[in-house]
Amino acid sequence: MSRSGSLTVHSKWAKTKAILRSGDVRSYVPDTRRMTAAALREMLSRYRMVYIKPNSGMFGNGVMRVERRSQNGKTLYSYQHDKKRREFRDFGTLFASIGRHKRKGAYLVQKGIPLLTYRGRRFDIRVMIQRNAKRAWEATGIIGRLSHPAKIVTNYHSGGTPMSIRTLLKPQLGVQRIAKLERTLAQVGRASATALSRVYPRINMVGADIGLDAGYKPWIIELNTSPDPYLFRHLPDKSTHRKVLRYARALGRIPKRKSK
Repeated sequence: MSRSGSLTVHSKWAKTKAILRSGDVRSYVPDTRRMTAAALREMLSRYRMVYIKPNSGMFGNGVMRVERRSQNGKTLYSYQHDKKRREFRDFGTLFASIGRHKRKGAYLVQKGIPLLTYRGRRFDIRVMIQRNAKRAWEATGIIGRLSHPAKIVTNYHSGGTPMSIRTLLKPQLGVQRIAKLERTLAQVGRASATALSRVYPRINMVGADIGLDAGYKPWIIELNTSPDPYLFRHLPDKSTHRKVLRYARALGRIPKRKSK
């Protein structure tokens, strides 16, 4: 629990189970399971591409992308961790290598969403949801996160670039479609925070990391209960950053400004 009295939920598995209880949210959650050899093998067979990640962790550390493909009648496997990509001819060798390179502790395996790209780099979206003065959930900010050219994660602390989603989507969508999509993202963010707070009622800020597939369907990749409010300083419209900080101060998540 944080000093502000709001609950920070570290377990990604616990957060996933919490939001899967909600019929409003369930359809936006990619198939996610606790990682075992059997679970990884089955999900690779079903989805061809998955992500594995530590159950507890920040900034995209420890995340790997694992793929299964057919070539000349043979099944081949590969995974990428940070900037390094490794290839294997059988599942057992793949899984053994993952075991040597992954962090200690439990891991999750999640259906891979082929994310939209901007200039050849994948991106996802962070939606900030905060309690307002009436204790209702409000989507206060939306920002895109463009991956590092050589990495699989979009996190700012792992080399990702925060950008306006209008900039990222402009090559693909018109202004009205982008505005409609922003409203959908805000709605999905609020629904996810509402679902999570039914199980963890003391939380007051949620950063929803949402990926868009080729059909622009939102997928909730992960929820963060200690989201960085300063990420939004990278937006050209500074009013969003000011609002996020104002709410964060009111919720006791960042220090209040000293009076002059």
